[in-house]
Amino acid sequence: MLIAGFPAGPWGTNCYVVATGPGSECVVVDPGKDAASGVADVVREHKLKPVSVLVTHGHIDHMWCVAPVAGSYDATAWIHPDDRHLLTDPMAGMSRETSQMLLGGSYEWAEPDDVRELADAQRLELAGLEFVVDHTPGHTQGSVTFRTSYGAAHGQPEVSEVMFAGDLIFKGSIGRTDLPGGDHPTMLRTLAAKVLPLADDIVVLPGHGEQTSIGLERATNPYLQDLPEAPAAPTRGL
Repeated sequence: MLIAGFPAGPWGTNCYVVATGPGSECVVVDPGKDAASGVADVVREHKLKPVSVLVTHGHIDHMWCVAPVAGSYDATAWIHPDDRHLLTDPMAGMSRETSQMLLGGSYEWAEPDDVRELADAQRLELAGLEFVVDHTPGHTQGSVTFRTSYGAAHGQPEVSEVMFAGDLIFKGSIGRTDLPGGDHPTMLRTLAAKVLPLADDIVVLPGHGEQTSIGLERATNPYLQDLPEAPAAPTRGL
């Protein structure tokens, strides 16, 4: 499996390009501001063809370049229906400070030509990969994560899955809940129901910062310590 990630834009948002290997179709996850050129570099270097753009949530730092990237490669954009309105009205999900920072610029927003909506527990077969969608509200109402198998098939049997986590969870922290659409009690319920039951060996690729794992966050993340403990899922071999 090929996973190329890079931080883009003033918010340092991680964008990921995922493929079975060089010379194949690929999926782009969270192309935020200034991410289009980075995607183009990865696509050119590995001779890839983007077929889908996955959006973990509708905040502008994660979807600024969704329409340009999807349009450039004739790719399908995927987003949860609860955040779909942010594709055309991103200011609705921003803080006053961020909105003020962008005032004075001239921006026009439009949905990509092909937008499809995500559902909880949905399985997407894209670019030769299968992604499991988990609806994870709290940071926004339509936040989701995407998990895909890794493990022995890719020479690392100690890793069962990779999770593209957006702003659900970071190394040592979680996504903020004070922006429009955020809700802290909902975030805590999501963490208890959708994060704690996962296997420790799952690698977490967050929307900001460095990668981590479910096991490390279960043991050290202060936001998970007081949650009702759910049994971890058994590690799944491939």
